[in-house]
Amino acid sequence: MVPADHLLNFYIDGHWVAPEAGGSQREIINPATGDVSGCLAFGTTADVNKAVQAAARAFNKYSAWPQSQRNELLQAICAEYQRRLAEMAEAITAEMGAPLETLSRQVQAPIGLWHFQTALAIARDFNFDRLQGTTRILREPVGVCALITPWNWPVNQIACKLAPALAVGCSVVLKPSQSAPYSAALMAEILHDAGVPAGVFNMVQGEGARLGEVLASHPQIDMVSLTGSNAAGASIAKAAADSAKRVSLELGGKSANIILPTADLEKAVTHGVTAMMGNTGQTCVAPSRMLVPQAQLAEVEDLAKRVCESLVVGDPRAPDTFIGPIANERQYLRVVAMIETGVTEGAHLVAGGTGKPAGCERGYFVKPTVFSRVHNQMTIAREEIFGPVLTILPYTSVDEAVDIANDSPYGLSGYVYGGTLEEAAVVARRLRTGMVHLNGANVDIAAPWGGYKQSGNGREWGEWGFDEFLETKAVLGAAGV
Repeated sequence: MVPADHLLNFYIDGHWVAPEAGGSQREIINPATGDVSGCLAFGTTADVNKAVQAAARAFNKYSAWPQSQRNELLQAICAEYQRRLAEMAEAITAEMGAPLETLSRQVQAPIGLWHFQTALAIARDFNFDRLQGTTRILREPVGVCALITPWNWPVNQIACKLAPALAVGCSVVLKPSQSAPYSAALMAEILHDAGVPAGVFNMVQGEGARLGEVLASHPQIDMVSLTGSNAAGASIAKAAADSAKRVSLELGGKSANIILPTADLEKAVTHGVTAMMGNTGQTCVAPSRMLVPQAQLAEVEDLAKRVCESLVVGDPRAPDTFIGPIANERQYLRVVAMIETGVTEGAHLVAGGTGKPAGCERGYFVKPTVFSRVHNQMTIAREEIFGPVLTILPYTSVDEAVDIANDSPYGLSGYVYGGTLEEAAVVARRLRTGMVHLNGANVDIAAPWGGYKQSGNGREWGEWGFDEFLETKAVLGAAGV
């Protein structure tokens, strides 16, 4: 586990340093038990200033490295990450309750490594310099970047920003979620041991609302990349506006999952329920609105109930656990309130409901819940719940299903399950979302990740992640030089 002093200090300019005066300390709570598992230092504006100044000093030298040298650094990071992969899985389970065997070791921890490996592969072939007629087009690092990340996929959302930023020559200040401190501190250890130069990577822990605005408004920060709530995104965008710095936002989602009349119903519903309940429903692209033909509603309800009740809820360290606790008390209370709202609004409760699951009296556990006969104006159909709560909405035509799917302030992801891929693909083109999964397709680590509308702007992952951290320079009259 991460040394206690690495949680009470910040990683700045290549060293673990004590917080500046005026900070505080907060207890770290194990969400599976409610017990205290550690203590975390909360930084101040002075700590952020120190980290930003270190990143600014490091930028000029690091950005001038030849790409081959940065690629060697990425390779070293991958090797060190691989060596500590088991520790990363343990850290994620300890901080946010992801089931160790079925999630942390399978996806939550490895996905960070996958992002670094993908960035390395892209960097080896990326065209940073090309001639267009007599003009040379240069892609150059944007500068000093603030990375602000959430708790639900903690390492994924650090690595998908950090890997391309380092690959192209940026220096960074990371402000991870105060609810996911162990994995962030371990990431800092990995980078240090891999040989990342002093100041190129810096990390300050603390309150997101406070430190996020300090970073976004800081005159030496050139770019802010945030994954978080819509309220956090709006706050960051406003704070950054005066300096016109680049802001990349990946925000909320309320993804529709259209099951077409021709779909294999058992396969489609089974996938839809398990995809929704994975990571305890704490995934921004979770298929939280299942749209089904009205004529098949009763059959879908029976299938959804059966699948939901087959999922094992409990101790995240038990080998067969599929659903762990909600990651923190604040989110737990929100999910409980949203389940109560669904009942109050008159939605039909198919499975789950209020109260804790049997045997899960301690910790932040909720029952995996399915509501049906929901209409799209209900609160549970419009607001992102961010917990294991699925809503089923009936439709009478595919046109109506598309209209319901698009009737949302969000546009992060969508799902279509049809009798054939071709049929599903036709519907996918009509959805106003940044991503669409056809017939149960998994994510593609090299594909663009991001959304339409209030789900944010910009794209992460793969070569699109590189674009987020690059400026474009035109050098005119450069033919032959």
